[in-house]
Amino acid sequence: MSESMSAPAAGLRRPDGSPVRVLVVDDEPDLAEVLGAVLRYEGWQVRTAGDGAAALAAAREFAPDAVILDVMLPDTDGLAVLRRLRAELPQVCVLFLTARDAVEDRVAGITAGGDDYVTKPFSLEEVLARLRGLLRRAGMARAEAGHRLAVGDLVMDEDAREVTRGGTLVELTPTEFELLRFLMRNPRRVLSKAQILDRVWSYDFGGQAHVVELYISYLRKKIDAGRPPLIHTVRGVGYVLKPPAP
Repeated sequence: MSESMSAPAAGLRRPDGSPVRVLVVDDEPDLAEVLGAVLRYEGWQVRTAGDGAAALAAAREFAPDAVILDVMLPDTDGLAVLRRLRAELPQVCVLFLTARDAVEDRVAGITAGGDDYVTKPFSLEEVLARLRGLLRRAGMARAEAGHRLAVGDLVMDEDAREVTRGGTLVELTPTEFELLRFLMRNPRRVLSKAQILDRVWSYDFGGQAHVVELYISYLRKKIDAGRPPLIHTVRGVGYVLKPPAP
């Protein structure tokens, strides 16, 4: 694991201007200490926890913007902690750490609610890059001015990071929001899984498209359930977002 550190990234702050809050959950004290030092160098506030119970308690008190979570914890399965975190803090960004490199393990983490993953051993630069990407998706960067997007009765306010369908608020995780934004910025255009991976995850997810299928299914449950569908599958090609036929 590399201990090199880049200069702090400008613009990554909470909407109210206060420092980003990150919770590091790992039962290796030395690793948690190194990660915490690197994140504090970025100007962020950091808490650490060594097991699942401590992680959940810290999350409730600290209200982090992002969590770095080891899948292997001494008291419980890290994926169970991940599900609890996502249930209690639906907007929190979750980067999970895993010593397992099998595709099914990565998919399990994403299914449990993780936004991204890093496989041990990892470089600190990689962790920072992935975490910065998640925080930008969650609106923690002073990015280009957003605006309202609309497809049929689906409306996205990019500045407020709110999505409604038929006037009803739809709660989305940061990754779900970014995926939906990509679809809404390209209405009626068929987008391949490779294009979605490149735009939303910014890298090839181990050559696997399972993560795209999972997140499309999540969006359908939240956006299309009980309503005329907006998200359509074009077999062998990809996905398209378009309003229902009149």
